[in-house]
Amino acid sequence: MAGIHFDDIAPHYDFLNHFLSLHIDKRWRKKSLEKYIDSRTGCVLDVACGTGDFAIDCSKAGAKQVIGVDVSSKMVELGNRKIVDRKLAEKIDLRVGDCANLEFSDEKFDAVIVAFGVRNFEEREKSLCEIFRVLRSSGRVIILEFSMPKRFPIRQLYSFYFKHILPFIGGLISGNKAAYVYLPDSVCAFPAPDDFMDELRQVGFGEVAMHPFSFGIAVAYYGIK
Repeated sequence: MAGIHFDDIAPHYDFLNHFLSLHIDKRWRKKSLEKYIDSRTGCVLDVACGTGDFAIDCSKAGAKQVIGVDVSSKMVELGNRKIVDRKLAEKIDLRVGDCANLEFSDEKFDAVIVAFGVRNFEEREKSLCEIFRVLRSSGRVIILEFSMPKRFPIRQLYSFYFKHILPFIGGLISGNKAAYVYLPDSVCAFPAPDDFMDELRQVGFGEVAMHPFSFGIAVAYYGIK
């Protein structure tokens, strides 16, 4: 389901991401990487890479090589065009791939990153196990995901925006309202931060931690293999 939605909205995806978040999503991506990705980082895997924004930020942060995978062929196509336009094709390679069945060998990557994609995993536990498998020993996972803020009145205002305004504007511009109804529904269905950290621990990650952004609208999760 998620792959079909994202194929449908791919041409408008970047614009709507930035417009609907008031461009704060750009800051979230960069801040979530800055502590662990630098010039010492070798090969990084970006799971659910979309059109490549997180992969580009990772490369700019210093990673020597970034490989991205996503189930949406249209997202990958647009992302690779963006990467060529920015002259980053030697450092970033986006491919169509299934997060629950990654094509890579064990312990291949120094880090694995995911931005706003884990809640779309159809087999979340299996996909997290795959991320753990391809990550080298002492490698780091960095997951950026939406969350529901707890503080009053931020939670109430955000909930109204997320459930009513965002689907209307997103549907109007993209022509696919269902994709932007799915977005808030998937966020509401995603585990609370403490529960998701427990899922990471159950997969095998240690030193699991989180960092909330913008009153808890987004959360960066960290773990080490």
